[in-house]
Amino acid sequence: MRASRKLRRLVFAACDGEKCSSYFKNSPPRMKKVSFEEEIYKNVSVNNLILFGIYSAAQNGKDCTFEQLVKKCFTLFPKAFNFSQYPNWPDARKLDRPLRTLRNQKLITGDPKTSFSLTKTGRKIALEIAKTFTQRKLL
Repeated sequence: MRASRKLRRLVFAACDGEKCSSYFKNSPPRMKKVSFEEEIYKNVSVNNLILFGIYSAAQNGKDCTFEQLVKKCFTLFPKAFNFSQYPNWPDARKLDRPLRTLRNQKLITGDPKTSFSLTKTGRKIALEIAKTFTQRKLL
């Protein structure tokens, strides 16, 4: 898989993109990197950000593993889930205790060794958070 990425980059670098478009037709579409502005999520609790992260990660129909959750939360909310001294790196420790709290509150199921999913109550809260983010983004 890594070799094919390198090959694509080399092919793309070697041509102007249009001549090589047939090579890229079967390539999977790239997802846009989406992150929220800090103003939108700075007053939202970490627990709610994690609920929204699980909801977002599970949207594609795959299981939400711990690694995917760390990536998703850091991508969506970089200022809330980064190392203080290294802001370009995600801090997985910031998810540990809140995940246990969410599990004890019966908002999520699962564990870091397998995957996480939302309960009905957790899904309702995640949808409310999504609506809040949408409204703040429009303002």
